[in-house]
Amino acid sequence: MKKLFKLCAVAVGALAAGAGASAQEVTLKVHHFWNPQAMPPVKVLQPWCDKIAAESNKRLKCQIFPAMQLGGTPAQLIDQARDGVVDIAFTLPGYTAGRFPVMEVFELPFMTNSAEAGAKAAWDFYVKYGQKEFAGLKPLMFSVHDEGYLHTSKKQVRTMADLKGLKLRAPTRMTNKLLASLGAAPVAMPLPAVAEAVNKGVIDGFLLPWEVIPSVKLQEMVKFHAETEASRPALYSAVFTLAMNQARYDSLPADLKAIIDRNSGAAFSAAAGKTWDESQAVGRKPAVDRGNTFYTIPAAEVDQWIKASAPLYDEWTAAMDKAGLPGKQMLQDARDLLVKYKK
Repeated sequence: MKKLFKLCAVAVGALAAGAGASAQEVTLKVHHFWNPQAMPPVKVLQPWCDKIAAESNKRLKCQIFPAMQLGGTPAQLIDQARDGVVDIAFTLPGYTAGRFPVMEVFELPFMTNSAEAGAKAAWDFYVKYGQKEFAGLKPLMFSVHDEGYLHTSKKQVRTMADLKGLKLRAPTRMTNKLLASLGAAPVAMPLPAVAEAVNKGVIDGFLLPWEVIPSVKLQEMVKFHAETEASRPALYSAVFTLAMNQARYDSLPADLKAIIDRNSGAAFSAAAGKTWDESQAVGRKPAVDRGNTFYTIPAAEVDQWIKASAPLYDEWTAAMDKAGLPGKQMLQDARDLLVKYKK
């Protein structure tokens, strides 16, 4: 009888422990570089946080710290997540030059003109080729932004010759290489530094998608915008990720892990890309309302830019080959995925 009582007590204790684990409340510390009103935190991050909170009966919550409130620089965000300083970072892996060369394939020039297609392709490519790059992290989403264009303060860019000597900001090392290949003088800097740099004449303009421009009022810092024809791929894209500390994920109870899993991956990436595509017209409107000048670079001129930047593809594939990876096949796979997912 005593033995039976002891076994029952152990069973009850185990059930209680299980119930305690399933009732665990978790607050995820999320850090990013945008101001709180910017599109990505408002329309990509917050809905995701709301969804996991609802599905977990508010046992899984986000505590969001915008605009680098927890310190550091945008380039340090990915390591803050990897090292467990924060639970989740929303950032560009490309801010850390050379650390994530596999995923840089989607930052090569003239790859895509659809953020949704780019996001779907990026997730599939990560699953096939990129997981080793993100050791210590659990990426929840990959996306690219809407089409990247040229925005200048004093001079309208119409041809490649117009770029010569212009000091232009770019977000990643691949976009810096693009600008250099076209004759411009690239200046690397994260988004929060751009407005002051234009205002002080440190740079003559910048590469950016429309989505982000109103959030930092950059349409007031420049007058001229050079866009590409819809029939041609965009000048560039940058890759974003929402990435979680792997150990933090591993520590969650099974039911909360399942909620994270259900709301991450291919579907979340596609939704984020679609949101970026939908943001383009909204982001462009303030520049139109201000009376800024717009120019569409003809397809034939864009083809000249594509030709001038072609060596960047060879450089990327050679770097992959050197790392023991099938560079040419990877580039072809990325292109095939973009074609597969293009509407």
